[in-house]
Amino acid sequence: MAYRFLIIICSCLFLTRCGKVETPVPIEYNGPLSEMQNVDLLYSENDRIKVKMRATKILEFKNGDREFPEGLYIEFYNDLGVLTSTLKANHAFYFKENDLWRGREKVEVINIEKKQQLNTEELFWKRDTKKIYTEKFVTIKLENEIVYGTGLDAIQDLSSYTIRKPEGEFEVKD
Repeated sequence: MAYRFLIIICSCLFLTRCGKVETPVPIEYNGPLSEMQNVDLLYSENDRIKVKMRATKILEFKNGDREFPEGLYIEFYNDLGVLTSTLKANHAFYFKENDLWRGREKVEVINIEKKQQLNTEELFWKRDTKKIYTEKFVTIKLENEIVYGTGLDAIQDLSSYTIRKPEGEFEVKD
């Protein structure tokens, strides 16, 4: 009887050992590789500061993309080192492959010299061309009026801009 019992146990062990063991497929991690807190970055050309950037939190990914989940504040300076405009967004993302920035949630651009302010919910910025654009609704506050519409193409300091579908009343100068 004990001999039979031993044969049954050995058979069961043998059958379980010969069974196919499945190994789980590894899951590739796509999250951030590093996290930075309270960051101030400076970009300069010819020993002159051109851009200052502040962020509370930056997440950097394997492909070089960066996310700014707690917002971003950027200052732009002219060739003389004078602050000309600012850009602020509650959330931002940098796409390294295209060298493209995207600001979202209460995006604000201010041209200090012309006293202009742009507000929108999403804005893209190309650093190499110094252009900003959006497909979203925009509001531009000028010194004496407010202009609004959908879609915008502009120079980053708002010195020149085009609203694709303007709305409202406009003052036209002869």
